[in-house]
Amino acid sequence: MRLVKKLFVILLVVSATWSCSQKEGVSFENLEDGQEVSSPVLVKMGVSGMEVQPAGEVVKGTGHHHMIIDGSFIKTGVPVPANDTHIHYGKGQVEAELNLSPGEHTLTLQFANGIHQSYGEEWSKTITINVK
Repeated sequence: MRLVKKLFVILLVVSATWSCSQKEGVSFENLEDGQEVSSPVLVKMGVSGMEVQPAGEVVKGTGHHHMIIDGSFIKTGVPVPANDTHIHYGKGQVEAELNLSPGEHTLTLQFANGIHQSYGEEWSKTITINVK
């Protein structure tokens, strides 16, 4: 019985530690800050703490990705523009290829709701990459 109690306590501690280490937000699953890459650049987009859902309707706890090339995050509640440097993944895509010119570029992954209103800096991640 004592062994069962000890195992239960260990399981609780491990579970609590794991859940605390899962930070909410977006992530680049296959790219790191400062990485050298070739164009086209494959980008795998991740999110923790929300679910990816196609654009169209606002559902609490859901949204979709946007990529901002050579720009910064969008403030909370502000619609993400639709242009050459603000790419919308409104179908719920979590992977994309970017055709980028050689040189240094910043990529900002921005999560937004079903009508493209940004969830703000907390739901963004910016990295710098060098395209050969």
